[in-house]
Amino acid sequence: MLSLTEIPPLVLQITLVAVWLGVILAIAEGLNRIFSVNAEVSRKIVHIGTGNVILFAWWFNIPAWVGITASVISGMIAIISYQTPILPSINSVGRKSLGTFFYAISIGVLIGWFWTIQQPQYAALGILVMTWGDGLAAVIGQKWGKHQYHVLGSSKSWEGSLTMLFVSFMISSIILLAVPGNLELILKISILVALVATALETFSKYGIDNLTVPLSSASLAFFLNHIL
Repeated sequence: MLSLTEIPPLVLQITLVAVWLGVILAIAEGLNRIFSVNAEVSRKIVHIGTGNVILFAWWFNIPAWVGITASVISGMIAIISYQTPILPSINSVGRKSLGTFFYAISIGVLIGWFWTIQQPQYAALGILVMTWGDGLAAVIGQKWGKHQYHVLGSSKSWEGSLTMLFVSFMISSIILLAVPGNLELILKISILVALVATALETFSKYGIDNLTVPLSSASLAFFLNHIL
């Protein structure tokens, strides 16, 4: 029997990520099927939990092809689940949103872009702005959102939008501070990223923000940091 020291590091890393994803999905499915927890709550658990795999990929320096392959497979599962009840905690049949599919694709695109130029922090920034910003905005908005407004036929709350703004700013600041840079510039970039991410989330429909928010946040932070 092989010991842990004899197993290739990449295999251990992929296994760790797979276990993490499996636990998140199991928790969400259990809450949905056994305890009849609202499907939107279980979706947000998956949304926030799975997005953090970008940190594993960054910290372990997992090869780009692994992340891209996982993204493609996840996207295919998401498409199938819109027609077949594979994972009700992620998608319900006939649900009018492609958010889960866009989420998977955005991870693959950002890994393919920023891994190849040795700038993985921007991929992490884009994904985590969506993961935590949108996830917490939805939770806060649904539970404590008392001040509603309407955009493009969708109901939003100021509490949720302000949560998106604040969390996006914090995520951007923390990640950009993890690499060498000017503090004042980092704060300015983080403010701009937060404003753009919040605007895109506010005006999105059919889950398209799961694609536009990560890609825009990552690319905006990257270009501003290099231009300025």
